[in-house]
Amino acid sequence: MDNYIEMAGRIVHIRTMLKTSSELVQDLADRIRVRRLAMDLPQQEAAQRSGIAYRTWRRLETEGKASIEDLIKAAIALRCEEALEALFPAPAANSLNELLKRQTTGPGGAMPRRSRATRRAGESS
Repeated sequence: MDNYIEMAGRIVHIRTMLKTSSELVQDLADRIRVRRLAMDLPQQEAAQRSGIAYRTWRRLETEGKASIEDLIKAAIALRCEEALEALFPAPAANSLNELLKRQTTGPGGAMPRRSRATRRAGESS
């Protein structure tokens, strides 16, 4: 029973939960194709809208092979760019102190910059 776990009162084979990178690539390629078809876009038009070469678009949909930049361009052309932000979320804070530190610093630990609109009266640029 090493390949099985219990979830929600059911025994589930681990293979049904975990996918290989090849399976994930093919799933993503399939979702790109399905999204394009749902938008009623021919491959040629989707490629033009994204600024990707037609051959690259075809390879993206069939083999899932393209650069990260091309994947982002495809996501924008298919109106899915907001979903990209959810790919690598920041890890949860381990303590209240860490959470407070994150709130006072920006991404990467930098202090957030105030815009002109939020500067106090009398402050110069």
